[in-house]
Amino acid sequence: MSMSDPIADMLTRVRNALQRQHPSVSMPYSKTKEAIAQVLKEEGYIEDCQVLPQKPRDVLQLELKYVGGRRDQRPVITGLERVSKPGRRHYVGKNDIPWVLSGMGISVLTTSKGIMTGQQARRQGVGGEVICRIW
Repeated sequence: MSMSDPIADMLTRVRNALQRQHPSVSMPYSKTKEAIAQVLKEEGYIEDCQVLPQKPRDVLQLELKYVGGRRDQRPVITGLERVSKPGRRHYVGKNDIPWVLSGMGISVLTTSKGIMTGQQARRQGVGGEVICRIW
């Protein structure tokens, strides 16, 4: 069965797993999802991401990150929002890259130089499509 928006499916799986405080979440693999997961790992929002070879399709597994003790454990990611959707793409120039919660969160962009955070895109002087916002 094909999906119309696999990135939104990824974000929804992560959001649902965080609500139920699961230690990890699995989803069908794609290069775009892996690149987004790498950005989340570099920014400290998840512990780890790995590709598990399985048949008929590889699986991307994310190890979620939590803070606090055992009783008052809270997820590091408090919010995820899909910005650019298949029906309405959202492109920005290098001067219009959005800030998320005044710099407390990140926006993930796909640019001509790859998938990166909004801050990295500003530094490199490139714009692109805003995939999602994470805080």
